[in-house]
Amino acid sequence: MHAEYSPYLFISVLLVASVVFALTPLGLAWLWAKKFSPRKPGPGKNAIYECGLESKGDAWVQFKAEYYLYAIIFLIFDVETIFVLPFAVAFGGLTAGAFMAMIVFLLLLAEGLAWAWQKGVLTWK
Repeated sequence: MHAEYSPYLFISVLLVASVVFALTPLGLAWLWAKKFSPRKPGPGKNAIYECGLESKGDAWVQFKAEYYLYAIIFLIFDVETIFVLPFAVAFGGLTAGAFMAMIVFLLLLAEGLAWAWQKGVLTWK
């Protein structure tokens, strides 16, 4: 006799197993903390420190915008290489339309680089 199983049985079993797999270490860590690490509040435990050193001054530090502009420019040209690499690999088998599309893409990126250079984004102050 052949038993009919629901097609969602396998998915539901995997879902339950993944939830149990994720929550078991969290539950064990919580029980360990309750049993072996009782709360002992105090000025030393509640003090703010970083890397074992006491903090000095305000936590808010103002960064120069140039850092962010450099990062954005880097990301733009980093993503460019992701798009250009498959084109370069398949260059021999592509049509003229694909070649023109890549030329337009590269010209737009070159225009962006020229604009950033003209605006002074690439010069460090």
